[in-house]
Amino acid sequence: MQGEDSVQILVEPENDSLPLMEINTCKTEASEPWDYVLVVNRHTDRERRNIYLQFLENLKGKGFQYEVKDDQKKVFCGIRAESWIFDLYCTLLLEPEDQAPTQRLTPIPPTTRIRIVHFVLKNTTAAGDTLGDLVKKGVFEAKFPLHKGEGDLKTKWARWRNMFQKQPIDDIRCYFGEKVALYFAWLGWYTYMLVPAALFGLITFLSGFSLFNASQISKEICEAHDIFMCPRGDHSRRYQRLSDTCTFAKLTHLFDNEGTVVFAIFMALWATVFLEIWKRQRAKVVLHWDLYGWDEDQEEMALQLINDPHYKLQRHEHSYLRSTIILILSLFMICFMIGMAHILVVYRVLAAALFSSSALPFLEEQVTTAVVVTGALVHYVTITIMTMANKRVALKLCDFEKPRTLSEQESKFTIKFFTLQFFAHFSSLIYIAFILGRINGHPGKSVRLAGLWKLEECHLSGCMMDLFLQMAIIMGLKQTLSNCIEYLKPWLAHKCRSMPGCESSDPELRDWKHNYYLNPVHTFSLFDEFMEMMMQYGFTTIFVAAFPLAPLLALFSNLVQIRLDAIKMVRLQRRLVPRKAKDIGTWLQVLKTIGVLAVIANGMVIAFTSEFIPRVVYKYRYGPCREGAHPGVDCLTGYVNHSLSVFYTKDFNDSVKIKGSEHITECRYRDYRNAQDHNFSEQFWVLLAIRLAFLILFEHVALCIKLVAAWFVPDVPQKVKNTVLVEKYQRLRDKYQRFQKMCSSPKSTTV
Repeated sequence: MQGEDSVQILVEPENDSLPLMEINTCKTEASEPWDYVLVVNRHTDRERRNIYLQFLENLKGKGFQYEVKDDQKKVFCGIRAESWIFDLYCTLLLEPEDQAPTQRLTPIPPTTRIRIVHFVLKNTTAAGDTLGDLVKKGVFEAKFPLHKGEGDLKTKWARWRNMFQKQPIDDIRCYFGEKVALYFAWLGWYTYMLVPAALFGLITFLSGFSLFNASQISKEICEAHDIFMCPRGDHSRRYQRLSDTCTFAKLTHLFDNEGTVVFAIFMALWATVFLEIWKRQRAKVVLHWDLYGWDEDQEEMALQLINDPHYKLQRHEHSYLRSTIILILSLFMICFMIGMAHILVVYRVLAAALFSSSALPFLEEQVTTAVVVTGALVHYVTITIMTMANKRVALKLCDFEKPRTLSEQESKFTIKFFTLQFFAHFSSLIYIAFILGRINGHPGKSVRLAGLWKLEECHLSGCMMDLFLQMAIIMGLKQTLSNCIEYLKPWLAHKCRSMPGCESSDPELRDWKHNYYLNPVHTFSLFDEFMEMMMQYGFTTIFVAAFPLAPLLALFSNLVQIRLDAIKMVRLQRRLVPRKAKDIGTWLQVLKTIGVLAVIANGMVIAFTSEFIPRVVYKYRYGPCREGAHPGVDCLTGYVNHSLSVFYTKDFNDSVKIKGSEHITECRYRDYRNAQDHNFSEQFWVLLAIRLAFLILFEHVALCIKLVAAWFVPDVPQKVKNTVLVEKYQRLRDKYQRFQKMCSSPKSTTV
């Protein structure tokens, strides 16, 4: 049956649920007797040698065969399962009820064979230790399934020149299993759906260029030569003309304009449509693979019985005490993440003081910009370090929770790790968007860190510029530097590992050595790729109102990421153990959560960080158009003067130390306060009420749009539903016809 589609095998269920089935539509590999390879150091001590020999004998007792091949430095053990193990698997899951269990109509797919062998190996013990423990203790150096028959994937998929070609999802499934194939199917669909979002974001950004020189606000700022801003730092204190920020004011208008609100609502709708259509795509793919009714728990139990005939069922358990401890520890870690954000705040304050006293004129003049850029770099390094720490903490919490199965462990680990990663990635952005510059007090009475250093303030052109720069730097580094490291690290490691060479007169041993020199993989290798994409999806949707180019960067990054992951998996890494799945699991819930958080965050950015609300309020309440539009008069005329509060320089405690204070009697700062007592003015409270009202309205409208879109686009296409319905009906018809034949047969008479 080499190269041919295999025969379909159905299991007739006892109830009305869909059948458990596995259709081998993949090409079978050439006769390959060895499914797995274990590697041992040839010069290992006698105790370890006895343990690994005992492990091999235990495998032999379970129906496995092995062959040992000696190399100069390593001992390679080829492992394969006897055919009856696969017959048992078919009997438990794949064979029809009325068929003899010894008749297997189809060869087991290579992915299923590797999965069965890996499961038994993983649960086999020697000297009380599992295979994983023996690897940690150095009894075995490596364990891996063999790459075999990957030539088509190398040609059609794992090449940079194929970047814009369609992915061979069915071939990926036949080689790496359904879980990996679903990851690439989802990633491909996500990349495809980024095209309209990237175009809309680019149009929103470029629309600001049409008003680059025509904006009334930018004109007023560029012409405000007689308006002086209050000193911002403690060192080299001086008054700065508002007109000096002309360039930054124009740049800010590129992403802080009326189109931002429309784009934020569009992204809320986009996130919903993306998820709903992905559900439809998944349903089609799963039906095509005949996994619509596949039951993960039943397969898990079947594999356990194959490994141990005396296996006792592990029931679902829940401990309120254990859950309480995990909740407390998780909250502690979240508080620690928030504390890390405070450390970044401290850095920014100290950096501002340092740059203000710098001997370099550029740093002294562009203190805020330098602080934002270096702060973003520090945040990126912090994210890299905390990712490793968060993974360890999430694994420990997950092990403490004692999940029942591997899939349950992955689900719990996903939730914990994502929560910690979310705060590690977005804590700094939350601080800049909603806290920076709002707790500083006012000139003459500034809030200070430890009573010494003045808290950092937003850029003179507004906090949106700070948020834009932070988003651009972090996302740019993650999409460029991280991808380069992700490719170069395994490539260089593979080159170094391959230096000894794979020479051998035995072609089989040569192939084993080639697989051994590839980079090792672990259980969560695919998980790391998913988490990386979830964080990117968060940057693409959360705070996208401040960075409309995020979808465009994500689009370019994903085109590279797909081929980078393909090259790693096929050419640079050992073969991943195939995993069976019919969806992307908990990641779908993560995507839904990010979608809701994106609505809330973008609403708050527009309401509290952007100048959109103050501009609209001024236009219709305080500006020249409050009683009607006037020809030739811009409705935002006078907005800049209106949005800046007045501070009299005589109220400074040490005004004589400020440069150029001899002829300046007042300075301005961004806030809505009275000039006499510096309390919040009436405009502040009016704006606050309107900001809150807009936030509530925006979130309700966006969430309603998401709900309507989710209702309008069914999760499962009607064609898929009808196909499943026809299959159910056909099974019932077959049962009914067999019952009629049995009743009409003369042998059916009872005594």
